[in-house]
Amino acid sequence: MQVHVADLRSGDVVSRDIFNAYGLFVLPAGTQLTESEIAKLFQHQIDYVDIEPRNSGTGNAPTAMRLKPMFESAVAGSELLYREALDSGVVREEQMDEVFRPLTDRLPEERDVVSMLLLLNSEAEYTFNHSVQVGMLAYYIAKWLGWSEEEALTVSKAGFLCDIGKCRIDPALLNKTDPLTEEEYRMIRKYPIFGYEIVKRSFKNELMAKAVLQHLERMDGSGHPYGIKGEDIHEAARVLAVADVCSAMISTRTYRERRDLLRVLRELHRLSFNELDPTVVHTFIRRLLPFFVGKTAVLSNGESGVIVLTNPTDFFRPLIRCGETFIDVSRQQGVEVVDIAM
Repeated sequence: MQVHVADLRSGDVVSRDIFNAYGLFVLPAGTQLTESEIAKLFQHQIDYVDIEPRNSGTGNAPTAMRLKPMFESAVAGSELLYREALDSGVVREEQMDEVFRPLTDRLPEERDVVSMLLLLNSEAEYTFNHSVQVGMLAYYIAKWLGWSEEEALTVSKAGFLCDIGKCRIDPALLNKTDPLTEEEYRMIRKYPIFGYEIVKRSFKNELMAKAVLQHLERMDGSGHPYGIKGEDIHEAARVLAVADVCSAMISTRTYRERRDLLRVLRELHRLSFNELDPTVVHTFIRRLLPFFVGKTAVLSNGESGVIVLTNPTDFFRPLIRCGETFIDVSRQQGVEVVDIAM
């Protein structure tokens, strides 16, 4: 089958040798395409590619389509864990594995994290949707930082439980849209402490418990519940902090719409100079960049096109193909990317 390069997916298999317009060899038949190889095709200005027929099942389906049933099941399961923690004060490890194992087993196989962020957003209550997103993002960030599979899964579990302490806060207070009183604000800020107590009692795992306790702390000491800063914050909590902020900004809330992904990454980059760990943030952004290739970028001048190459020196100003022309946003004064879509 022949497809336009903008419609190629990671995992597609090339069925015929690829040459550019000058006759230069680009890729051999049999190549299983990755994001970097798709970017290479864009660079060579190749329009169409012959690939092997895609499976009718979910093997070659987009990342979000493959993960959606497991994601929504995990979100529903999060609510059950929340209720159990409220009733008994603990989370049973076997129940947690039952809820999240189908999802975490798939995470190592999925690579297109940008598609996942753009498309996975359940209609469930924010707290449960958010916790699952944080757990997934924490897994990828930990792996990108060079952590072992076991360490990445442990911090992922902490992410799934990052808001479990909210079960001990009055729901009316959590959902209040009017300004909070000082006393109400003080109460809400205690939920990481409640979460720490639940996780430590349930799992006897200090890394998980510390990550839950400290994920709202900030590098400059402006966070809570204790206002600790810098290296005093556990590394796992610094990972969760980035995942938590990212998920909060890309999620739809009752009082605001979700922000576009590029604006979120810009904000994370800004926060890396005071509140968030710069190593964690910059690793996260740098490792996301290849997955922007092939996505549609909307520009501030009203034009839109497909991202063909990301800019390693300026994260947010890629090379874009608009029809038959190319726009290097890094060289266009007054033009910037305002939205990213599939």
